[in-house]
Formats: sequence, C-alpha cells, structure tokens
Amino acid sequence: MPGAGTANSLKASSFDDFNYAAVILAGGDGVRLSSFSREVYGYHLPKQFCPLFEGKTLLEQTMYRVSLLVPPSQTLTVLNRAHRQFYSPLLNGTATSNLLSQPENRGTAPAILCALLRLIETGRTGPVAIFPSDHYVSDDSAFMLHVATAFRAVSRSPQLTVLLGIAPDGPETEYGWIEPGSPLSLPDAGVGKISRIRRFLEKPSPEVARDLYDRNYLWNSFVLIANATNLLSLIARALPELCTAFSDVRPFFGGAAEQEILRLIYRELPSVDFSAQVLAEHPAEFSVLPVNGVNWSDLGDPKRVIAAISNRGRRILGGNQSVPRSQPFAITGGPEQTDRSKAFQDHR
Repeated sequence: MPGAGTANSLKASSFDDFNYAAVILAGGDGVRLSSFSREVYGYHLPKQFCPLFEGKTLLEQTMYRVSLLVPPSQTLTVLNRAHRQFYSPLLNGTATSNLLSQPENRGTAPAILCALLRLIETGRTGPVAIFPSDHYVSDDSAFMLHVATAFRAVSRSPQLTVLLGIAPDGPETEYGWIEPGSPLSLPDAGVGKISRIRRFLEKPSPEVARDLYDRNYLWNSFVLIANATNLLSLIARALPELCTAFSDVRPFFGGAAEQEILRLIYRELPSVDFSAQVLAEHPAEFSVLPVNGVNWSDLGDPKRVIAAISNRGRRILGGNQSVPRSQPFAITGGPEQTDRSKAFQDHR
C-alpha cells in the first residue's frame, strides 16, 4: 500500500490540466503469450483481456491506473474489431467517443497515429500519455506520479517527448533498452530527472544485456508522454507515407462514415512498428524519465507472468466471469489490496 505522501502527491497532480489526454493501446494480438492463454483458457485470448491479477483483466487494470491521473472522459482506448467479443463486456459503460476500433491490427505506429488524429480533431492538442494495455505494474500510484512529472515537463516544454524508462532488475534479453544521455535543464517538475536519449537497443544478446545492466541503462516501458501536435509532426517526418494514408480520414472522425473509411485505409496498410521505425530511427527526438521503486513487466512470456504473480504474493484462483468462455486465471487480493483500492478512490 502506498504511503500517504505518495497518494497525496498523486491527488495534487490529478486533473491539474484539463487538456491532458491519454491513449490506451489495446489492439495487439498477444501472439507471444498465445500458448499460455490456450493452456489456461482453452483458446487464444490476447493478454490484455486475461484476468491475471485480482480477477481483473490487464486492460481493466490499465484503465484504472490511467484514471488516477487522467479522467476516463479524456482517455481514448484503441481496440481491434476482431476482439469485440472480449472487450465488449469490459467496456459497455464506456462512451463510444472514447473508443477507437481498428478494422485490423497493423502494428503500434498506425494505432498511435490514428489515436492522435482523433484526439486532435476533437480539440485535444495538448499533452497526451500513451500506455500499452498489457503490462504489469506493481504500484499504480507511484508509477503514475512519474507520468505526472512527464506531463508537467511537456506542458512547460511542448517540444519534449518523454518515455518512462524502468530501472532494470537484471540483464533481460527480450526487452528494449534505452541508453540515457545528458540530463536536461528543466524546472523541477516532480519525481526524477529527465535526460536525453542516445540510442535504443532492442533484444540484445546475453553478453550485451549484461553490459547494459552494468551500465545502468533502462528498460523501455513504451509509456510515452508528449504534446499531441508535436508527436504527430514527429511521426509525419519519420513515416510520411503512413501519414498520407490517413489524410482522408480526419474529416470523418466521430461520424457515421468513420469505420468504413478506416476499413479502406487499413486494408492497404503494412504493419508498422513504432519502436523500430520511429524510436530507434530518431533517438535524439526523445528523452527519458527513470522509474525507480516500481516493479514492471511486459508479461511477454509465461515465465514473466509467473514471476509477476509471485511478486504479488497471491495465490491463483478462478471465478472471474468478465471474459467470455474463460476459465479464469486470477489472483486473489487480501485485506491490504482492499484498503489500497479504497485509498486510491478517496484521493481521486
């Protein structure tokens, strides 16, 4: 349970700029964990819809985490229409204006670009935070304090694009790594110091990963905070053809023709990975804020799932019925989890 100081700091950070927005990326297919989900549930269930902890899906936990800082009315969740049977029971209380259903999964770059265009067309041109929907975070409040710091920094310096970098606990070979550069001269905005990024390294060999760990490099969480219009301009420079492909959809956002226009666009799109084709190619455009004191995992393989479960210190139980046809794999919460959830609600 976070201390009173942490909760009060988050309360002071919440909703202090009503132009803040968030994007939750929930359109991935979860291929890397498919064998695990088939074994547990009897069919392939993308991991963002797996009720792994406290009987809640990873998507629900991400939405709750984001809501500690950004109101749900200012949060856009990007989905894949093929997953409708999984997300409909979870999101039936969410306004359609806060959902963006992609016709197909075409990678993270189109998902981010499409979300930015929707936000900008609806008047949200200021700071936005982008979150994967399928990661494990041990302390939501402490994690979101770092997001609040990045929001403040971007509000004061709109040219900044800030990634959260996780302090590693070992020489992981399956993660992306960040080499921090020189610290930026910014006003104190909260927790941690923001630095330039020298380079990104994807899935290094064991020898390289050991060297990166010894040098205090950071894991890339893929949580990104930027000014929406500035990030759109960056993507346009990095991926001009992708931006051109979406040029026709902007007038139709929010209207009856939106889904049909998107269907035509996505039918011709290649899969484009934001990390490989934007981050790795343009590291100087990004900066990093280290996250300390929070356990994090992308849950990309069964071993990481079990490690995250062990870290929670809970036992595995079934009983969640929020995901259709599932035989759930959930973690029960003790009294301290109930107290912690109540504290979050009290401080929102």
